[in-house]
Amino acid sequence: MDLLQALILGIVQGLTEFIPVSSSAHLIIVPWLLGWRDPGLAFDAALHLGTLLAVLAYFAADWLELARGFGASIAERSLGGQRNRLMAWLILVGCVPGAVAGLLLDHPVEAFFHNPNGAHTTSAMLLIAAFVLGLAALLLLAEQIARHTRPLDQVGWRDAILIGLAQAAALLPGVSRSGATMTTGLLLGLEREAAARFSFLLATPIIAGAGLKKVYDALKAGLSAGDQAAFAIGLLAAAVTGYMCIAFLLRYLQRNSTVPFVVYRVLLAIVILVVALSRGA
Repeated sequence: MDLLQALILGIVQGLTEFIPVSSSAHLIIVPWLLGWRDPGLAFDAALHLGTLLAVLAYFAADWLELARGFGASIAERSLGGQRNRLMAWLILVGCVPGAVAGLLLDHPVEAFFHNPNGAHTTSAMLLIAAFVLGLAALLLLAEQIARHTRPLDQVGWRDAILIGLAQAAALLPGVSRSGATMTTGLLLGLEREAAARFSFLLATPIIAGAGLKKVYDALKAGLSAGDQAAFAIGLLAAAVTGYMCIAFLLRYLQRNSTVPFVVYRVLLAIVILVVALSRGA
């Protein structure tokens, strides 16, 4: 892979992983629009490891507290009324639907939406456009009807399960992991920042598991020196831009709505539709 392409895709991953616009869709759309070869899911996984580093670094204190709480809950066999213990288990339970969906649907989704050896099909691109537009409608609905009154410390078992089910749908390019989980959090009455923060924490184990497995598979198959350099550049670019994006979004959502992201998704869907139908690709 060209190193400049790796850098650009790393920046794209970092900018789109945490805002509700779908990084997986952008990693298909950008090469498709620019006429680049699909980098494949192994490179996508390296980029996701970059954003994993970003979310681990940004929430390092939170993860240390959660790890201590989880360990204490196991040792004492009790939540003990401690919020960090409960939150650790809420995240664990919320990850189950996404993990199951990944095991069952990863290969079919990869085969349909990723094509390193040829052009993407019109049907695949039109379906991505539909997912982009559909989540835009749901996010707008959530903004219109949500109360935005519940802080993070009010997240409970029902919330974790429902948001976890929404995360499972993010396996489909265009849905967006953060978009699906934040939308569900807003519909459940969470404050915007609380919905985003829980979304990021919930996504971390899924990103870690999927990314590490795919990178292991890629290394096992063998990477050329050029590929290794591209992976490193893409990962670093995704980590740096991802960290900055998390910081920006959490500040932004304290006083602003997600409507600009809805508008962006609508415009993106229009671009996909126009280009796909004009190319017949």
